[in-house]
Amino acid sequence: MGLVPRSPHQAGRRFPAGGKRGRGAKGSGRPPPGRQRQPCPPPDGRSEPAPDAHPHLSPEALGYFRRALSALKEVPETGEERELMVHNVLKEVEAQALALATNRAGSEMLQELLGFSPLKPLCRVWAALRPNLRFVACHRCGVHVLQSALLQLPRLLGNPAEEEEEEEDGKDGPLETLEELGLGLAAEVCDDFLFYCGDTHGSFVVRTLLQVLGGTLLESERARHRGSQLLEAQRAPSRECKATDFEVPETFLNCLQNLSSCFLKDIAVFITDKISSFCLQVALQILHRKLPQFCAHLCNAVMGYLSSRNSSADGSPLLLFLRDQTSSRLLEQVLLVSEPPRLQSLFEDHFQGQLQTLAAHPIANFPLQRFLDAVTTPELLSPVFEELSPALEAVLAQGHSGVVIALVGACHRVGIHQAQVLQLLLEAFHCAEPSSRQVACVPLFATLMTYEVYYGLAEEEGAVPAEHQVEMATARDLGEVTVLGSLLLQHLLHFSSPGIILRSLGALTGPQLLTLAQSPAGSHVLDAVLTSPSVTRKQRRRVLKTLKGQYVALACSRHGSRVLDAIWSGAALGARKEIAAELGARNQELIRDPFGHHVARNVALNTFLKRREAWEQQQGAVAKRRRALNSILED
Repeated sequence: MGLVPRSPHQAGRRFPAGGKRGRGAKGSGRPPPGRQRQPCPPPDGRSEPAPDAHPHLSPEALGYFRRALSALKEVPETGEERELMVHNVLKEVEAQALALATNRAGSEMLQELLGFSPLKPLCRVWAALRPNLRFVACHRCGVHVLQSALLQLPRLLGNPAEEEEEEEDGKDGPLETLEELGLGLAAEVCDDFLFYCGDTHGSFVVRTLLQVLGGTLLESERARHRGSQLLEAQRAPSRECKATDFEVPETFLNCLQNLSSCFLKDIAVFITDKISSFCLQVALQILHRKLPQFCAHLCNAVMGYLSSRNSSADGSPLLLFLRDQTSSRLLEQVLLVSEPPRLQSLFEDHFQGQLQTLAAHPIANFPLQRFLDAVTTPELLSPVFEELSPALEAVLAQGHSGVVIALVGACHRVGIHQAQVLQLLLEAFHCAEPSSRQVACVPLFATLMTYEVYYGLAEEEGAVPAEHQVEMATARDLGEVTVLGSLLLQHLLHFSSPGIILRSLGALTGPQLLTLAQSPAGSHVLDAVLTSPSVTRKQRRRVLKTLKGQYVALACSRHGSRVLDAIWSGAALGARKEIAAELGARNQELIRDPFGHHVARNVALNTFLKRREAWEQQQGAVAKRRRALNSILED
């Protein structure tokens, strides 16, 4: 695909805030996902039980469980009364577990009840559902109950008190332990792996099971469970999903490897099928953390399959899959868990010479972003930068700003090509020449607009760019800060020499800087000013002094109050006095505001107004402790 050459005198343009990705996201280039195939029928001629074959929940029973749950919420969290109530309610649940799990209201209540459950009642409820595992796992309500049961394992596994209770109560009858139930569920899923992974609801059970076996809960998957199949557009685009680790028995890790080996039997399905692919993506994330060698083996299988397909007209067969909606998502995860040597060979064998084409493609630009996110070595970044940087403005104009942000992030992380990429950005936003325009770069980067568009200028192509007009800049309100624009500025502020960005921030008026601080995305730019090791204390003060006179407005804003708290935490005693004096003049307004009263409490404003000497002693002691802590951390 041909790209428009960058020209510093090109007509002004607004760069589309690309990067939206998900189910029919506007401008994402991906069609809304739909099932590409019907769920597989059960093997060996088995048929799904008809819904009428299972017990239904009567209105009376539903009312009982609703009242019981309300009563439980009112009882103190600890105590014999609550323990007795939980056991009694879950005893009733055991008899009607299937009916509850497959009823919409009953399922929601059962999920809450499982959150209260001790070990033995949970095992009994789980055992009651197990004979109907296929039906429950593939039921739109039952699947969430199974997920909730699995998610209790981090709380209950290895709890000595619960184990003692299990031993005492075991005389009532044989009951499998929680570990045995988890391994049993894994064995049943393994026997019919392709079916569960390919089912819209069953795949959620597989993904949760993989996490529990690996002792790692992924934040993105927990959000999907809470939100009942959260939109893919809300998936975290960061380099690696946040995760919470917990201890699991060695048998779980062995089972995780056995279960993950099932992917190898039908690797083509897991690469090309939309629903099944999600399971493989989660498996790669878990294995990368817990069984990295097997993760590499799985990645080899994926890349081996893709590389063996018919070559595309313009090079590697991998390029075809990078442009596919389903397989490109899997490739993103493969890139994120790949080690530097594999990334280097992927670049040399498949990506080299194709980066600009991939950056321009509506789907392939996303795996390219993840590839850039994974780059950690100068040896790889240098040839990538050399190939991709000439098309930087064209990529921005196509709405694929995420590629540019990822490239800037790689320069920040690796520590090379920082001056070059900043110069290219200034040229792309038409504020490199004349040099007076550079002071306007922050509003342009934040809003992803070129100089002409942001200031409403009409410059003819080929005309000499006009000098920057300070009066025009100060009279204009700050435009809407985009998420990607904010990320761009955060990376630039962490460059080794962020002087141009800091001078531009210092040129903003008080109301403009206030708008930046009150913006959900823009507030993080000021976080970067406060935390970047490249910003000196003197530079930080020069930027923040513009906010003097705006502290009350900051305190009364959802995002601004958070920025003010961060400023306060790092402020010296003299600066704290100035902030407290300004806030104290409008103390009643702060107290009445839902955000301002938290700031007033944090500043100890009441003490400042009534007992100034005590306030100064208190703040001096806090500053002394902070200096001591900083000294320890620096050592």
